[in-house]
Amino acid sequence: MCAAKAHNQEIAGALETSMNPKKAVLITGAAVAGAGLLCAGTTAAVVYRWISRRTARRLRGLSGKVVLITGASRGLGLAMAEEFGRCGAKLVLAARDPWELERARTSLVERKAVQDAADILVIPTDLRQADEAQHLVERATEHFGRIDVLVNNAGVTTVGPVENQTVGDFHDVMDSNFFSAVHCALAVLPQMLGRRSGTIVNVASIGGKVAVPHMLPYTASKFAEVGFSEGLHAELRAKGVHVLTVCPGLMRTGSHGNAMFSGDAAREYRWFSLAATLPGVSTSAAAAARRIVRAVVAGETEIAITPQAVAAARLGNLAPEVVGLAMGAVNRLLPAAVAGKPELRRGAEVRSLETAPAATIGDAAALRYNQTA
Repeated sequence: MCAAKAHNQEIAGALETSMNPKKAVLITGAAVAGAGLLCAGTTAAVVYRWISRRTARRLRGLSGKVVLITGASRGLGLAMAEEFGRCGAKLVLAARDPWELERARTSLVERKAVQDAADILVIPTDLRQADEAQHLVERATEHFGRIDVLVNNAGVTTVGPVENQTVGDFHDVMDSNFFSAVHCALAVLPQMLGRRSGTIVNVASIGGKVAVPHMLPYTASKFAEVGFSEGLHAELRAKGVHVLTVCPGLMRTGSHGNAMFSGDAAREYRWFSLAATLPGVSTSAAAAARRIVRAVVAGETEIAITPQAVAAARLGNLAPEVVGLAMGAVNRLLPAAVAGKPELRRGAEVRSLETAPAATIGDAAALRYNQTA
């Protein structure tokens, strides 16, 4: 009875439609649109599954690879170590502080980021010195046999108006952010060129594409690193060595507590900590690390992380005058310079004016990524 009733309703509907052309057009249009959406959804699902499987296969290709990460004891460096480790890579972690490195190794083992504690080698080193970078590469190669991926991530951040920066500040930041990358890249190049394989990742910054007010030493060093990285890519691409330039935006790593502040340090720290922790403006260190690792296996040349970083990088090339005006407007909102050349102070020492939300989010990130003293 139910089937017969349904059949009669279909016939009645068909007769009604045949007597109402406008309704027929609407029904036909809706049917076509529905079919189109269904087809598009199915296609998107198929493409997504294909991309996911392809990415998974490529990530498995990192199993057994040797990845050397500088600045790996905390922050983004530690997040990348965890991501590479979960893909089966053997890790060489380099940083200046031996105690931070040991804590980083312990945390990676406790989180089961590596299959075996023996898959992690920690080497305390000061990469501002070319001979120490050479020693780092030699020791890592002796231990694991080779270096497949070098991630130049070591660096420092100074914040404050240019009137309160010194020539020494510029030298210190250039040595840490730029020359450490140059030293490591030149040290690892001979073995990669000999094998005609390998990857060099240079973690620069959106500050290497757009000049950020109150961060002039940092910005200068990152512009230099972007130029060095892009030049490396141009020279090495045909020689079998992959070079990836990474320009992250703001990330929730807890690193602002270890950044150095000059001028009105407490007020400089307040705006910087808020920008570095605000969801929607900053991204998580884990998300940034995943993006970088996937760019490595996909053989990408340059990536920007966070929508703001992508937009700023594009605008910096297409409309430099507009970006310059915008950065000038931002500068007018930042704290004024103070008299003289006050001593640089660590962020964790000047938190008196920090907002509660920034403190809560920043402390959680600092605890997760080994940024606490």
